[in-house]
Amino acid sequence: MPPARLIDPDAPAFDANISFAPDPMLAEWARATFIVEGGPLFNEEHVHLEFASIGFLWAGALNRKKGRVVLGQAETCPPSVPGGKWLKERINQQLLEWFDEMPAFLITLDAHYCAQCSDLEFCALVEHELLHCAQAEDENGAPKFTQEGMPKFTIRGHDVEEFTSVVRRYGPPDQATAEFVAAASSEPTVGRASVARACGNCLKVA
Repeated sequence: MPPARLIDPDAPAFDANISFAPDPMLAEWARATFIVEGGPLFNEEHVHLEFASIGFLWAGALNRKKGRVVLGQAETCPPSVPGGKWLKERINQQLLEWFDEMPAFLITLDAHYCAQCSDLEFCALVEHELLHCAQAEDENGAPKFTQEGMPKFTIRGHDVEEFTSVVRRYGPPDQATAEFVAAASSEPTVGRASVARACGNCLKVA
């Protein structure tokens, strides 16, 4: 659960000037649940994250993009931001103060939503953001590695980008869309929850 001091004005430690709180326990839970083989919701699509440092932040501040509330967002670290050296150094310093190291990825979750959503919706949101945390690939689709042999990381887009009307009228235009339609038509392996509509990565302007 997100800390009450971020979202509850009646909480003893509530501070309207504090908008974010790191949560190492959430990072440990996400790793044990989704990433480590044998975890209760283990997904082999996350194996490249086994040794990746992932920082989790609760956000008390409301975030809107294109008129929608953003529930979660994944970023590579250090984040690529426009601005001068001081701005970048301030951001890097803040990340180091929060996590004691520079994480490979930063995942930010809306604290207000997470405090009231179901367990199923919460798991779907966390895994949605984890799926954005990808290993980079070369032009042949082979995974990239650093000189030290560690995975090279990037932000992954969605498997499908298509209009419902096009699929309805003409059918799936490609293999990825066809697989998406098939998955949507079958019984879910975990449960039904839809979070893509509110993911910060999904709402970025192309």
